[in-house]
Amino acid sequence: MSRKSPKSRPNRPAASPDGPGPARTDSPTSHPAAEPPGFGPEHFINRELSWLEFNHRVLEEALRPDNPLLERLKFYCIVSNNLDEFFEIRVAGLKQQLETGSTETGPDGLTPRQTLLAIRRRVLRMVRDHNACWRQQLLPGLAQHGIRFLGPVNWSEADRAWLSHYYQTVVRPVLTPLAIDPAHPFPLLPNRALNLVIRLGRTGRTNQGPRLVVLEVPRVLPRLLRLPGREGRSDYVFLGDLIGHFLPDLFPERTVQGWWPFRVTRNSELYIDEEEVANLLAAVEEELQRRRRGAAVRLEVARNCPAEVRNELLDKLGLGPEDLYLVEGPLNPARLMVLYEEHPRPELRYPTWIPPVARPLQGQNDLFAAIRQRDILLHHPYESFESIVALLQQAARDPDVLAIKQTLYRTGGDPRIGDALIEAVRNGKMVAAVVELRARFDEANNIRWARQMEEAGVHVVYGLVGYKIHCKATLIVRKEPDGIRRYVHLATGNYNPVTARLYTDIGLLTCRPDIGEDVTDLFNLLTGMTQFQKLRQLWVAPFDLKTRLLACIERESQHAHHGLPARIIAKMNALVDREVIEALYRASRAGVSIDLIVRGICCLRPGLRGISENIRVRSIVDRFLEHSRILYFENGGQPEVYLSSADWMPRNFHRRIETTFPILDGVLRDRVIHELLALPLADNTRARILQPDGTYRHARPAPGEPARRSQFEFIERARTGHHQATPSQTTPYPTVQLRPRPF
Repeated sequence: MSRKSPKSRPNRPAASPDGPGPARTDSPTSHPAAEPPGFGPEHFINRELSWLEFNHRVLEEALRPDNPLLERLKFYCIVSNNLDEFFEIRVAGLKQQLETGSTETGPDGLTPRQTLLAIRRRVLRMVRDHNACWRQQLLPGLAQHGIRFLGPVNWSEADRAWLSHYYQTVVRPVLTPLAIDPAHPFPLLPNRALNLVIRLGRTGRTNQGPRLVVLEVPRVLPRLLRLPGREGRSDYVFLGDLIGHFLPDLFPERTVQGWWPFRVTRNSELYIDEEEVANLLAAVEEELQRRRRGAAVRLEVARNCPAEVRNELLDKLGLGPEDLYLVEGPLNPARLMVLYEEHPRPELRYPTWIPPVARPLQGQNDLFAAIRQRDILLHHPYESFESIVALLQQAARDPDVLAIKQTLYRTGGDPRIGDALIEAVRNGKMVAAVVELRARFDEANNIRWARQMEEAGVHVVYGLVGYKIHCKATLIVRKEPDGIRRYVHLATGNYNPVTARLYTDIGLLTCRPDIGEDVTDLFNLLTGMTQFQKLRQLWVAPFDLKTRLLACIERESQHAHHGLPARIIAKMNALVDREVIEALYRASRAGVSIDLIVRGICCLRPGLRGISENIRVRSIVDRFLEHSRILYFENGGQPEVYLSSADWMPRNFHRRIETTFPILDGVLRDRVIHELLALPLADNTRARILQPDGTYRHARPAPGEPARRSQFEFIERARTGHHQATPSQTTPYPTVQLRPRPF
């Protein structure tokens, strides 16, 4: 049965001032004579501009001639989809702040108005480069390999006959022209839908009627039409071009003076007051319907569209000139991903990678027995995620398994995990699923799965009021000869077999009693009325994760003051939180060596004299999306390693349920240090180095230094098994030195 979470928020006890690890028993022998000055706006990078720099790094991959052509097309599509979501959420939020008259500034000192102006300047440059990528590189490159996009002047007679028949029988019946005149209100065009604006001449038997008409290109039809009867070629026609060609058929008594594609981006944030709704699932469903009707925030239109037509559209949409972006190419490039999926041509893409099963699980029919032998680390997509699916399926069928509890954030289109939970219920086990309905842009899929599981008897819970459930955890309770044993999977990424082939993530399988007890308490917190109590091994946001993290950073500063080894290495997707950044600045001042591997947003400025001279920041953009979160603290020569579901952002620390968990097995800890962290730090091919001014430069091999590409090295190690450890090995991994690099 479904249940709504309690309205009261659990208590948030403060963490121990010493954080995890040994408590401090002394104090530094010396201190600076005066406290150094604080940190001002000049020490922080704007969050939105940092994200745009990340998206430009993705665009650079589309522009790289050494990447396979279809992979470049994929990056080109990702850039567009990323930018869509940026406008739907981030720009929409800034516009709302502007409408309320807010002049509040972030750590960087920019107001919402100033931020929007800066975004405008940066996006215009990105759109220019994105357009040029299509026109000058991808379009001719695809044509050279027999993948062409044909306009009417290039259609053969056979093409015209086939296209005419397709238009008349499939397309024309679903077209609905909508006039723009005083008698017809401007239509509410769906978010991201492709439309044509058509200008008609006043000729024929009437001198009246609308001059502008809007026509939505049907979403139910494929955006690209593949022409039949091609030998050695793949010729396509854009659906919008086909409709444009046959427009005179829709307006037989009018002259079509011109037509131009355009697209509207709308505010897509969900607004739900959980304290007031009686049914969270129903409220999310209702908000999903409103998402398509949110306020317009951006107009994209073909560059050749006349100014008066563009201005008319802006006026009808309630937008200004600063919201207009001119496009020379496809207006919805994400639809071009079908080319990537339809053309498995090996010369145009990366070699197919089929991840092997992790060595500790190879040949193991009893996965529980393997976990009992020792903790197991899984590094996706270099090692197979199928082991997690198999574990759930085995648990569903094992008569000794009593209960399964799991968090689900992004479930994807693969039904096997949900099916395993449903099978477990049918086999008489207690099954609880904590489903996050508000996983952005995955809400509809999660609602569908929640309903199916509820109907099958799974206890579906939507978590705590006011918090997204972003942690990744599975608990399997099993009856064994020596008593009840708890098997746990904790991870940095989602239970999504599809993204597990595309994202780099790490999972831990263990049956350590203290971690099992912690995860039991975590699920009791998520599904019941229990108050949060400090756990043995796990840090949990929003309760104590941030305070424990800050304590660890401060501990490294204290070690540096005492002349002990002090170093921090952290890998994450985003670094935004001001308090954490300031703690890192203080640690840098104290002499702590800090290396940050931050894929996307980074608001910290490295290399500032007297502030962050000991901090280096790099970002890696490559074949797979870097998604794992890893923390390393030197701790005076007794290193601690943690994995986490959380980025270092206010939302993760304060508005989400997140977990950070330790790697306690010494062999696995060595693997994380000398492989999972060391290889990205050695990458000099796909890494970019953050500069103090917020720009990035490519890492390059030093003279005499070999080229290093971390993701490809991970693939090779997985292929050869060099990264795998067995209990008998004392030095299981080829060591890559962790040393500060003078970037």
